[in-house]
Amino acid sequence: MGWWFNAAYALALLGASPFLVWKAWRTGKYREGWSEKLWGKLPALPDDPLHLWAHAVSVGEVAVLQTFLARFQARFPDWRCLVSTTTQAGMRVAQARLAEHAICYAPWDFTWAVRRAIRRVQPRVLVLTELELWPNWIREADRHHIPVAVINGRLSSGSFRGYRKLKPLLAPTFRRLAAVAAQDELYAERFIELGCRPEAVSVTGSMKFDGLLADRSHPEVRNRAMLWAVGPQDCVWVAGSTQPEEDRVVLEVFARLAADFPQLRCVLVPRHPEHFEAAARWMARCGWSWSRRSQLNSPTASRLLLVDTIGELRFWWGIADLAFVGGSLAKGRGGQNMLEPAAFGAAVAFGPHTWNFRDIVQKLLDQQAACVVRNGRELEQFVRQALSDEHWRRDMGQRARQLVLRHQGAVDRTLDFLCQRLDVLAAAPGRSDNMKF
Repeated sequence: MGWWFNAAYALALLGASPFLVWKAWRTGKYREGWSEKLWGKLPALPDDPLHLWAHAVSVGEVAVLQTFLARFQARFPDWRCLVSTTTQAGMRVAQARLAEHAICYAPWDFTWAVRRAIRRVQPRVLVLTELELWPNWIREADRHHIPVAVINGRLSSGSFRGYRKLKPLLAPTFRRLAAVAAQDELYAERFIELGCRPEAVSVTGSMKFDGLLADRSHPEVRNRAMLWAVGPQDCVWVAGSTQPEEDRVVLEVFARLAADFPQLRCVLVPRHPEHFEAAARWMARCGWSWSRRSQLNSPTASRLLLVDTIGELRFWWGIADLAFVGGSLAKGRGGQNMLEPAAFGAAVAFGPHTWNFRDIVQKLLDQQAACVVRNGRELEQFVRQALSDEHWRRDMGQRARQLVLRHQGAVDRTLDFLCQRLDVLAAAPGRSDNMKF
């Protein structure tokens, strides 16, 4: 069966190669890690310690792994960890946040690449974050008796429909999973329907609630507040993880409200680095003073700030009085993590397209702890109300913060489940079950 997947991947790569070359030339993406991706030349680890290989696709999954690995190493201090990622943005964040671990790009799912990667790393456990089900990779791990676990597992409606159409091909892949720690009951049922053994699946909750910054006095948050000269009279609106069309909408809303609300200041954090320059052009047309984060070397009190750096958004959420979470106004993205601003007690809004966070969104809406805005007009109404009614804004933020605090603990439940399911963890030397977290 491996040859079939190899052929399909090769055809897909051949078809996409003009686009990849063009993007590499225009933006610098896809230039790194070719020996790791295509040939599986991952860093070899020492033979003595036990090894956990943890994979995260991009920035959001790396953030989940950061919390998971901190708790994992507290329980298993003798284990060495390798972190692989797929995207360049994910690599940058992993290098910044997980520097104590070996970091590399993940091999593509060609048989020869994953086979060489596994021989070089020799992991005892392979952990995949959220949804990375590559048939050759999982089959090769199984052939070497390496248990594969999915943590923070989710299967969106679109992914589930796609996998179900290919169930005859993919059911063996799902059946090989030794453990699936699913975010909720619906995701757990979907994993089982696609072929996972029921005893291998458990609902442990969303780890996105864990490890969130929630302290506005955190040094990194305070540093940014001082750098942008935020005062007690200011009302800061942070729009984060935005797509280009959302950048335009946010800046148009700001331009319409800025004169009426002189206390309003706006931080724009585009999701992808290749969109920074387009966002800068929109800011220049806006007519208000603006600054770039990359050029902010001394306290500057501009009305607009473009964060044209990677890995800082979680700190900028800490200065937000109100927040807009991008990737949600237009179809196709599925939203970004709205729990980060919620944890700080900001009044949070996002668009209607948030299927990647379906359960989280429902919890927030049930508690009246967030708003859904469908277009620029509704986003303007949200910002205007937040500026006009301080009690409304603060009450919404407080409800969001309390919800986050109530739902923490998924990382510990996940580790408990993995220890039950994976013999190599249950019998691991140096295990500390009595750690206090």
